[in-house]
Amino acid sequence: MIKIKNVSHHINHTPILNQINLTVPSGGITALIGANGAGKSTLFSLIARLQPLQQGEIWLDDESIATTPSAQIAKKLAILTQDNVIHSRITVRDLLLFGRYPHNQGKVTDADRQIVGEALVQFGLTDFADRFLSELSGGQRQRALIAMTFCQQTDYVLLDEPLNNLDMYHARELMRLLRKLTDELSLTTLMVVHDINMAAAYADTIVAMKNGEVMMVGAPHDIITGDNLLKIFNLEAEVIEHDGKIMAIHHI
Repeated sequence: MIKIKNVSHHINHTPILNQINLTVPSGGITALIGANGAGKSTLFSLIARLQPLQQGEIWLDDESIATTPSAQIAKKLAILTQDNVIHSRITVRDLLLFGRYPHNQGKVTDADRQIVGEALVQFGLTDFADRFLSELSGGQRQRALIAMTFCQQTDYVLLDEPLNNLDMYHARELMRLLRKLTDELSLTTLMVVHDINMAAAYADTIVAMKNGEVMMVGAPHDIITGDNLLKIFNLEAEVIEHDGKIMAIHHI
């Protein structure tokens, strides 16, 4: 599990996070939701060690994020940020092989190639395997980046807005695949999601944030209610149930 204790963060003396205390349970999908500026991506970046902790503690199982060597963390925690900087003149296959680096330090094995081959199939990238990233659409590129993350084969997967650049069909198919892989591989998947209906349909736990604080934590049926959406987003919405899943109607 991921334990977050008394975490606060400031940028130029402006408070971004205020005394965050949160436990992300082991196994399943946990979705971070909230309006723009709620602090979701900042919290994500601290868990992922993309920014140094200013105050508080974050633990990955029994290891402190602040003091555990990066090479050790990389074998347990894979991350996808919104602004991954990857050279565009790299093929999809080589990108996925790059995800194996924490395990092989650049010495690619047959086992690595097999893992990459399976990921190309799972993420629907076989036809693009030998294309450069610069030749892909935004959605294809996003799928390739997520596939690279899964090739790292870690127990923990952190995804910041994984549905960016995906159309409705591919967003749904990706969430179905993430749900399937999380269950089959017994992963702990933590993701920042703007689409509350995707969070409601596929997450086990939802963490709602507002103004740099955790407002509420619980199962989708407990968090996605009309009253709660008004508190979290200042959004009036009707919440309905369809095939056992809840859905917020807020477009009209």
